[in-house]
Amino acid sequence: MGIIDYVRVARKRWTFIVTPVLACLLVVLVYSYSQPPLYTAQSLVFVSFSSAQTTTELNAGATYVQRQVVSYTNLVGAERVLDPVVEELGLDTGTPALRKRVTAESPADTVLIQISATDEEPVLAAKISDAVAQNLAKEVAELETPVGEETSPVRLEVVRNAVVPTAPSAPNVRLNVAVALITGLMLGAGLAALREVLDTRVRSEEDVVALTDTAVIGHIPLDETAHDHPLVVQSSPHHARSEAFRRLRTNLQFLDLEGGPQAMVVVSSVPNEGKSTTAINLAITLADADARVLLIDADLRRPSIANYLGIEGSVGLTTVLIHRAELQDVIQPWGSAGLFVVPSGAIPPNPAELVGSRAMAKLIEQVREQYDYVIIDTPPLLPVTDAALIAKMTNGALMVTGSGLVRRDQLLQSLGNLSSVNARVLGVVLNKMNWEDTGGYRYGYYTYGPSDRDDTTQEPSRRVAAPVIKPQAESGEEVPARTIATDALPPRHGVPRPRRHIAPPWLTAKNGSVVTDVTP
Repeated sequence: MGIIDYVRVARKRWTFIVTPVLACLLVVLVYSYSQPPLYTAQSLVFVSFSSAQTTTELNAGATYVQRQVVSYTNLVGAERVLDPVVEELGLDTGTPALRKRVTAESPADTVLIQISATDEEPVLAAKISDAVAQNLAKEVAELETPVGEETSPVRLEVVRNAVVPTAPSAPNVRLNVAVALITGLMLGAGLAALREVLDTRVRSEEDVVALTDTAVIGHIPLDETAHDHPLVVQSSPHHARSEAFRRLRTNLQFLDLEGGPQAMVVVSSVPNEGKSTTAINLAITLADADARVLLIDADLRRPSIANYLGIEGSVGLTTVLIHRAELQDVIQPWGSAGLFVVPSGAIPPNPAELVGSRAMAKLIEQVREQYDYVIIDTPPLLPVTDAALIAKMTNGALMVTGSGLVRRDQLLQSLGNLSSVNARVLGVVLNKMNWEDTGGYRYGYYTYGPSDRDDTTQEPSRRVAAPVIKPQAESGEEVPARTIATDALPPRHGVPRPRRHIAPPWLTAKNGSVVTDVTP
């Protein structure tokens, strides 16, 4: 992993880094402010050799003193040094407790001993430090006095008495906070790295590239309000998600190397990855590009296209496959462009047999000759085999992958299912991606009012009410028709082309009437 990869992981897993840091800081701060303040006072003792008469004896004495300084430093914690201090100052603690509060050290290559005493009372800390220094000098003089001599050649002298401290030495809040930050960052980085290794969900294009050679041809950003307006291309044509679907349309057109009509299935690995809304929005963008598009709802287990588009769905694909209706009787035009829809129809007891039948293959061949694009929405690949059966009858499959919703092994298994039936995978569409992972910028979208358009050169559209063709249900009863609006558009390529429009429920006016003009 490079620096960019580490930065990416840190941005994605920032909660795993911040949480340990905050936890460590909280623990340290609570501990620090719950402890009583302690004050430290220091005394300085100088060690010398006083029996030297010549230069040689002086050098030998200095060498001897330097070797003995370490021993004198360790002698500070002895009972014979501390017991007199307890008695002299009248301390209510014993020698073992005092030993924990007194330390001594000697700087390297010196004959100095620095004695430190810590106590909750600053004045008492200074008294303890001075008393220990004086008792140490007495004990060393006694221990170093040769037998038969009255004085010791080694002399310890207090050269700096302890000063009463004005600021506490502990707890050291700044040091504790620094240690907490470093500890928290190390712990958080470890947790983030572990989470990254254990997380097998597909979240970015890099995850897809690491798994397969199939190209990522679309990045659809996540929109928390998508449930309220799933047909974003129609309801908000200048939204960032709408632009993402147009880029997907462009990439699909580049994949059309052979030319001619194209039939493709839109699949996913597991439910709720957004394949149906992707299929619908893609179909709308293709139709807006002056193409004749047929959208077929072949998800005969949980159909949703009729509900999204606000059209009649009780008669459709299943009705045609069981020869209860002709194809042209169930095709419903939608919108002001060249989009036509075949809903699923009634849910059959044997969906896999229906979509894998010769009738389905014949239907696909038939509509491929009549439309520029045929978009087929299918069930997820892993739970059932319907999508794989249909994919081998078409030009290929468009794999919709929900970012953070599908695992790597699930995506690999889905691609393997398509490969096992020799179905071509046109590309992967990463859906519901975080804005920062899409590689682009988040733009707002504009709404146009009457003054924003120059309508002086356009002929106003004329709308007349017209009934929908009433298909026959399986019981022989007529399905209730919806009233739609027919736009007499200007001739296209010199040929008049009437269009009908059916508005879904979310494209209605406040008074409940159908909004017939939703062309951006």
